[in-house]
Amino acid sequence: MQIEALLKSASQRLAPFYESALLDAQLLLAQVLEVSTSYFYTWPDKVVDDVQLVAFEALLARRLTGEPIAYILERQAFWTLDLEVSPCTLIPRADTERLVEVALTKVPSQAASRILDLGTGTGAIALALASECHHAQVIGVDLIDEAVALARRNAQRHDLSVHFRQSSWFEQLESEAPFDLIVSNPPYIDPADQHLEQGDVRFEPKTALIAEEHGLADIRHIVMQAKAYLAQGACLIFEHGYDQAAQVREILAAEGYEQIESFRDYGGNDRVTLGHYS
Repeated sequence: MQIEALLKSASQRLAPFYESALLDAQLLLAQVLEVSTSYFYTWPDKVVDDVQLVAFEALLARRLTGEPIAYILERQAFWTLDLEVSPCTLIPRADTERLVEVALTKVPSQAASRILDLGTGTGAIALALASECHHAQVIGVDLIDEAVALARRNAQRHDLSVHFRQSSWFEQLESEAPFDLIVSNPPYIDPADQHLEQGDVRFEPKTALIAEEHGLADIRHIVMQAKAYLAQGACLIFEHGYDQAAQVREILAAEGYEQIESFRDYGGNDRVTLGHYS
C-alpha cells in the first residue's frame, strides 16, 4: 500500500477518537519506517511492504485502545529535550514547562547552586533545569527504582550531569541539605476525580497522579518537610491542579512561607505556586 493511502485509511480509523488522528498516524508510521514525518510529504507514493504494514497495524491497534502515543513510541519531547518514557512514569506535558520557566527565574546565580527535584519521574524537570543552569548541582529523586533508572538513561542520552537516586520525598536526603531551590510536580489529583478514567491518564501510574485530602496530601507533606532542607530565603515551587492554587497558597502561608505567588499555564489556568522560606 502507498504511504498516502495508508495514512488516509489509518487517520479515518482514528478520527472518531482523536482530533490529532492524522498526526498520530504519521508518528506511528514514521516509527515503523524509521523516518521523520516530513518524509511523507516528499514521498507519498512510496510503497509500504508487508512486514512494515504488519508492524504499523500493531502500533495502530494499541493507539485505538487509547494507549498514549508517548508510551507507544517510548519518547516524548519536553523543553529542548527528547526523553525516553515508559508506563512507570507520567508523560511529561507542556504545562510542566511553565514550572521550568518559573524555576529558572529563581535559580541563584552563584556557582554551585543546589537544586532538588522531588518525584522526578522521567527526569524532565531536573534535566531541563540542568540544561539551562550549567553552574548548578541538580539532584532528582523518585520513589520508584525503575523511574530512577529511566531518568539516569535520559541524563546520559543528553550528556547532562544530574544525580538521580531513589527516595520517598526527603527520606534519603538528610545529609544533602540545604538546597537553594526545590521543585516538584507531585501527585495532586483527587482519587475520586472522574477524569482518571478518561484519556491518557488511564494508562499512567496512579501513584504518580493521585493524593489523599482531595489531592493535597503530598503537597502539604512537602511544604512541611521542605523547611528543613531549604537554604535561608530559598524557594519551593509546585505544579498543582488548575483549581488548587488558593489552597496551596494557604498551605504555604500556614507553614510560614513568604512572597507566595501563583503563575498561569499556557491555557490560562493557575498551575504553579511558589513560596520562600526564611
